[in-house]
Amino acid sequence: MTATARTGLTWRARLLRRPSPGQVVTVVLLLVLGGLWIYPFAWLVSASLKSSPEIFGRGLALLPEEPVWENYARAWNEVGFATYFVNTLVITAGTVLLVVVRSALAGYVLGRYDFVGKKLLIGVFLVTFFLPEGYTIIPITQLTDQLGLLNTHAGVVLGLGAGGQIASTLLYAGFFRRMPKELEETARLDGAGHFTIFFRVMLPLAWPITATVVILTFLFAWNVYLLPLVFTLSEPGLRTLAVGMTVFVGERGTDWSGMAAAAVISLIPVIAVFVVLQRKFVDSIAGAVKQ
Repeated sequence: MTATARTGLTWRARLLRRPSPGQVVTVVLLLVLGGLWIYPFAWLVSASLKSSPEIFGRGLALLPEEPVWENYARAWNEVGFATYFVNTLVITAGTVLLVVVRSALAGYVLGRYDFVGKKLLIGVFLVTFFLPEGYTIIPITQLTDQLGLLNTHAGVVLGLGAGGQIASTLLYAGFFRRMPKELEETARLDGAGHFTIFFRVMLPLAWPITATVVILTFLFAWNVYLLPLVFTLSEPGLRTLAVGMTVFVGERGTDWSGMAAAAVISLIPVIAVFVVLQRKFVDSIAGAVKQ
């Protein structure tokens, strides 16, 4: 009997075998927990298709009596979420690019080279990692204002991406530290310089870490509220999606159905990025656990 045939019989036997009571209980518990985990998102999608009175009148019911697709049109066109979406996309893309490049460069130096004060520098990095955002918003705003970038996309990108980003830097440092030195030595024998070695040899090998940094930075930049709020107070046209949510809160009430539709719109790119990069993200996390 060939190996393929034996494999087929093995899988057929597993499918026909009755599960044990413990396996049944485990599956049921996982389904219940999965349902509880997914329910808030399902309710949000359902609320985006309801009228505001129906949201509160039907409580936790998921299926709307009659889908109100106008909620999405109102959020996208009338409230200005099309502009907020473009602003958020530009700011997030710029922040991700800036964080990946500077974190990879800093992580490469920390992971591959020994120099005086290295441990002290890492210690300072770790201390700044625990500083709340509110403590740094004032100096960041003042520096950006002095550069003339306060009410611009570039100013928001600089404010979000030019910070410590300690977690991303340490991820790259840990990865580059484990790389064999023969890779660099071989590249130097071929006449490659420092930047050529980094961008053409080391950085492509760090793709799982880059995918992780992209996902984490994308989530951070896409959902951040405080800094874009401060930077766009005098320029409402530069608002991001997170800041734009406040448009639905008025003096006479809150447009809950429009807010739910806007929230669903803002979640679509996040889900798309994670679906595309989830395999590399899981691989990098698994590699870090093994280490």
